[in-house]
Amino acid sequence: MEVLCLWIAIILLAVIITLAVKLYLIRCAVREIITGLEKKLSTDTNAIIYLSSGDKGMRRLASELNVQLKALQKERIRCQQGDVELKRDVTNISHDLRTPLTAIVGYLNILEREKMSPQAQQYLKIISERTSAMKLLTEELLKYSVAVSGDNLSLDTEDVIVNNVLEESISGFYAVLTESGISPEISICEEKVHRMLNKNALSRVFSNIISNAVKYSSGDLCITLTEDGTITFSNSASGLDEISVGRLFDRYYTVETGDRSTGIGLSIARELTEQMGGTISAEYIGERVVINIVF
Repeated sequence: MEVLCLWIAIILLAVIITLAVKLYLIRCAVREIITGLEKKLSTDTNAIIYLSSGDKGMRRLASELNVQLKALQKERIRCQQGDVELKRDVTNISHDLRTPLTAIVGYLNILEREKMSPQAQQYLKIISERTSAMKLLTEELLKYSVAVSGDNLSLDTEDVIVNNVLEESISGFYAVLTESGISPEISICEEKVHRMLNKNALSRVFSNIISNAVKYSSGDLCITLTEDGTITFSNSASGLDEISVGRLFDRYYTVETGDRSTGIGLSIARELTEQMGGTISAEYIGERVVINIVF
């Protein structure tokens, strides 16, 4: 009886050891699959998930994952190529439209000096407004396609004093702000804020935000720059709400109060900011639009 119990104990011990080894090998295989999957998804590589384990079930799982990952990679490549082609087409179409639109605007300006009936003058005014809006949209499309390509900024950064660029941008909009009845409150820190940025792109970001404030502001604009590199633009905008402000950076999104707005300006500002390693966000606080930029 004792011998039988001993044999049973030995057999159970052998089974336990075998199962423990099996479980250890499965865990090793799972870790290999996770590592391979993370590498495959994070990098554009043709490498497959490799298993050192001989377990049939785990090898079959790895094989199925490799099949799906190959299909996913093909789809990603197709989407990337389509995105590049779309941006190129937008750029080409914008270029093609600019010339005839410029000519049309020129002839309309000449026609406005001709004598015509009040009704004809009204029709001409409508045509001029629509043509100018289309010309503006075409130019913004071109600028946006260039901005999202990223090629123009990747190798063109320098030590930029953010204070100076911000002051220059505000000065450039002085006449527009005055005509709109806006007297901006400006608070720029005395300490020079140095950042490795593209000066032209930074100026474009500031200009687009100020231009947006002119369109939507209820009559005020506050601009601040702190020593830690945070730039804040805020203005009252009773005609907006949290939903519309949350969509301000969406391409082509406009609100009814936006005069001659294409819905691309703030989208370009976001693209350029992110390309330079910064972050940009918008909030609606107490009927005020608050846009924060951090470099």
